[in-house]
Amino acid sequence: MAVYTHLASEDLAALIAAYDVGELVSAKGIAEGVSNSNWLVETSGRNGAGARFILTMYEKRTDPGELPFFLGLLDHLAAKGCAVPATLHDRDGAAFRRHNGKALALIEYLPGISPDAPSAAQAHAVGAALARVHLAANDFDRTRANDLNMRACLAILDRCSEERLAGIDPELPQWLGAARDLVARWPQDLPRSIIHSDLFPDNVLMRGARVTGLIDFYFACHDMMAYDLAVTHAAWCFDRSGLGFAPEIGEALVSGYQSVRPLEPGEREALPRLAQGACLRFTASRAQDWLDTPADALVTRKDPMDFTRRWKFYAENGNRVFA
Repeated sequence: MAVYTHLASEDLAALIAAYDVGELVSAKGIAEGVSNSNWLVETSGRNGAGARFILTMYEKRTDPGELPFFLGLLDHLAAKGCAVPATLHDRDGAAFRRHNGKALALIEYLPGISPDAPSAAQAHAVGAALARVHLAANDFDRTRANDLNMRACLAILDRCSEERLAGIDPELPQWLGAARDLVARWPQDLPRSIIHSDLFPDNVLMRGARVTGLIDFYFACHDMMAYDLAVTHAAWCFDRSGLGFAPEIGEALVSGYQSVRPLEPGEREALPRLAQGACLRFTASRAQDWLDTPADALVTRKDPMDFTRRWKFYAENGNRVFA
């Protein structure tokens, strides 16, 4: 359940009253998500026709000091026509409010369903939508460093220790050497913009083959655009175990991206390595979460080996996949 903090009905009503969106009609906790508390909120709307919003309370993982970047980015992209939810500002013009020491934001509700088994047409549309975000974010006036860059991910695995990693899977410590080699050869000079960096299918809303919303920008940062495409490739083109690869999804995703923003030769050449880096990133974060989550917690831990399998696939087949 992704509601970590309880809000009484009177607290919810008071929060909604701070916005020009009508009176609170209902609020239901949203089970999806692992970092913040979320509610689907219905109000009477400005003209009495009814309206829906997402109310997000930012928990420990999100630094409130970074909210001007995250929420400002949503407003910037939405104003440029990207399929992202805009932030509702309260009657005083603030993009977020505080309640009992925690920050909250009211976000535009976008219709759509996250695809469980994406089609090639859906992957093509997502690639194009991602490219539009990269182009639209080029003149955003704020920036944020990637705190999950390759060196940071390697440091996470080192802190976990080989012994504890072996407790997750005996094969996992064997990837530390490959991680060090990857970090040493990591590209530095490819074109950059603000990137999403976490565009899994559950962060995309769709109606058929049309993207209606890209959501959850709370890992957004300034980094290489081709890396963001590689992250999305690793997230969309495999089954959950990381064993089954769907080449038609990968081809459609890259083709969709290039229909809006053609890749430079250096970006195309770097994609196999960037995709391995994407796998390092999720191997590290999942290993850390696995070890830090108590055994009796009501949370399903995600297996980091799902991404070491993808990593191995890209190491052996990347040049062919991205040819």
